[in-house]
Amino acid sequence: MLTVGEMPDVTIPQAVLFTEPERHELDMVFQFEHVRLDQGADKYDLRPLHLPDLKASLAAWQAGLAGRGWNSLYWGNHDQPRAVSRFGDDGVHRVASAKTLATVLHLHQGTPYVYQGDELGMANAPFAAIGDFRDIQALQYYAAAAARGDVDLAALLRAMAKRSRDQGRTPVQWDASPHAGFTTGTPWLAVNPDYPGVNAAAEVGRPGSVFEHYRTLIELRHADPVITDGDFELLLPDHPTIWAFLRRGPDTELLVAANFSADVTAAALPLDPEWAGAAVVLTNLPDQDPLQPPPDLKLRAWESVIWRRTK
Repeated sequence: MLTVGEMPDVTIPQAVLFTEPERHELDMVFQFEHVRLDQGADKYDLRPLHLPDLKASLAAWQAGLAGRGWNSLYWGNHDQPRAVSRFGDDGVHRVASAKTLATVLHLHQGTPYVYQGDELGMANAPFAAIGDFRDIQALQYYAAAAARGDVDLAALLRAMAKRSRDQGRTPVQWDASPHAGFTTGTPWLAVNPDYPGVNAAAEVGRPGSVFEHYRTLIELRHADPVITDGDFELLLPDHPTIWAFLRRGPDTELLVAANFSADVTAAALPLDPEWAGAAVVLTNLPDQDPLQPPPDLKLRAWESVIWRRTK
């Protein structure tokens, strides 16, 4: 049986101890470091997400647990907002950014957790009034702020709409029928009004969908041991929009490069020129070849590509 511990303030050395096989305690821990990078004093004190910080956090856990413990990999859960709205772009690039988030996560070492709706690219709902919320934590926070009278309540509502855990609890969107096929009754939280186009029935089996991209990534993890067992090396740690890393095994290397922006972006990777002949394993823009292969690559808005070469 898999044993997992949810530990918000756990450190890497502590996680190593908890997950060392010889100690027979836990198989992995859920740590919260990367989901606190875009907040200040509390979850509604929003701060801009600095991509190098996010890359550094995940890379540190890769290095810290390598060969000694095991990583849990996740973007969202029942206490977090929708991943594509938080870390991606839930506007015109919703599909591309949802796939890119999936690619980056699944190519790290560890166990990926696909929270309900991630595989569809579900986004935050347009909560606009306090009556849209059900989470007692959020309601009490708002009531306390209103009672003090020292908070811009309109600004607080906007922050709550971005970060409330109610966003991760809206009904899963199964199809285009009323209430997205989730229930024939009245759901506890309103269904996101984008459900007629963002739902499982519209994505399962449809080439190019977010769901099928997740399916391909999961198949790739089962087929290629370098993802499970290979070494990890972060590239361009300080680049503001490119997330690139290597996975290295005895015979195979994978290169992952992703553009976390809405602009075409070029970057020179510190790799040997032979990477120009590497084979494309997977791209989130399946009908288009990459603009330029590594090591001097160029990526479109929210484009992500995996290359493979054999040693």
